Amino acid sequence: MNQDRPETLVDAPLGQESAYPDRYDASLLFPIERAANRAPLGIEASSLPFVGGDEWWAFELSWLDLRGKPVVAIARFRLPADSPRLIESKSWKLYLNGFNQTTFAGRDAVIDFLQRDLGAAAGAPVTVELFGVDDAALAPRPMPGECIDDIEIDIDRYTPSADLLVCDGNDIVEETLHSHLLKSNCPVTGQPDWGSVLITYRGPRLDRAALLRYIVSYRQHQDFHEHCVEHIFVDLMARCLPHELLVMARYVRRGGLDINPWRATPGWMPELPARLLRQ
Repeated sequence: MNQDRPETLVDAPLGQESAYPDRYDASLLFPIERAANRAPLGIEASSLPFVGGDEWWAFELSWLDLRGKPVVAIARFRLPADSPRLIESKSWKLYLNGFNQTTFAGRDAVIDFLQRDLGAAAGAPVTVELFGVDDAALAPRPMPGECIDDIEIDIDRYTPSADLLVCDGNDIVEETLHSHLLKSNCPVTGQPDWGSVLITYRGPRLDRAALLRYIVSYRQHQDFHEHCVEHIFVDLMARCLPHELLVMARYVRRGGLDINPWRATPGWMPELPARLLRQ
């Protein structure tokens, strides 16, 4: 475990022993200011260089109906990237566990509670959708675009640096690339976070071998999922100056939750990839 807890996480439940509640308690949610992690990247809240959001899926959601019978559902949450705060994942899990023995009048009531509490923690509206466990929306699909993982390259750097990226300013293209080799680590516990990353852009052609080296360079990097995606977005914009850019990561779930941040150039909203098989 990483003993050097960032100041913003001193009181967070992440990496600490926690009692698991069986009753609803909104105070369990632990918000974290985005500004602290964005500052080293030169990102200011007043002039974000991107639009985007954080899509969370929860697979361990249950409550009791008015007759005491359990109901189970899969939840999708969407937080806007311009919210001042994200929500620490373990606190989110603890909060959702509090629904297990709590009675609600119906699905709409559950959604109302979730939207109110999560929105208050994030400082911006959070949208909530509930799905049945066999809903077609949960069906996995392949990542769009071309996979670059089979490129034969030597790699010896496992901390990210923008100078790993290379592009050809004389060749303007529009393409979608992806890799399943993304791995970063929790900034507190050091636990691995496995993910796939999608990059859609229009602009100078990216050198694919260089891009793969850059993606793999996050392998020993400790940061939240959301900030890893912002780091990738900022580095690509600075090094290659694309006219349009989308970066999205779909991380494998941990503790019943998966996090899928995306960031794009303002005014551009390409189609986002659906759930992946390993999620």
